[in-house]
Amino acid sequence: MTARDNKTYYDEFAAWYENERHHGYHAMIDDLEVDLVTPFCRGRDVLEVGCGTGLILTRVAAVAQTAVGVDISPGMLEGARERGLDVFEGSATALPFEDGRFDTVYSFKVLAHVEDIDTALAEVSRVLRPGGHALLEFYNRHSVRYLAKRIGGAGKISAKTDESAVFTRWDRPNELIARLPMDLEFQRFAGVRVFTPGAFAHKVPGLRRALRKAEFLARDAPVLSRWGGFLVAVLRKS
Repeated sequence: MTARDNKTYYDEFAAWYENERHHGYHAMIDDLEVDLVTPFCRGRDVLEVGCGTGLILTRVAAVAQTAVGVDISPGMLEGARERGLDVFEGSATALPFEDGRFDTVYSFKVLAHVEDIDTALAEVSRVLRPGGHALLEFYNRHSVRYLAKRIGGAGKISAKTDESAVFTRWDRPNELIARLPMDLEFQRFAGVRVFTPGAFAHKVPGLRRALRKAEFLARDAPVLSRWGGFLVAVLRKS
């Protein structure tokens, strides 16, 4: 799928994007990601690639020295600007920033939908300062989430479109490490959504609490983290 098609897809998604994001499963995923990235953002110049409507960037901006977002979708960016965030329209494969602008670059739920991933990784490295960190999330083929998607199929993103309308890649952990640019040093994986079979599980109060606790424990566990449905590569620029 081309960048133009991705733009159309996310503009359509923008109207529904926050419908389920403020409670239950989706709130837990956001909490796991914000908790992970915050130590790398405190007091630093930060970029979010694929900021959407700014739900995560708002929380990061509260601790960062500067926090900037970029997204391909004007519809998504409208919501981010309503939150008063500093955001720009642009593609992950052509970031509209100068070399070495940021201490930290992070991206959640985006890079799995970028077909030219090698160019996107090179762009992340380009805008990072030496010694800076990138936290980049991919969809993990070795995960419960992958199996659930294979069985359950694509979810709806609007009244007439589902997730099958956008390019999606499912990567294996070792393949991700192998394709990193030479100046991005792999440090570790963090695994988001290791145990959760689907959003439905978080509608059961007792189960929701147990899963939330288990997911926070598993996220940084050396073995369990590699089974996260959302696999975050923690990288450092040499």
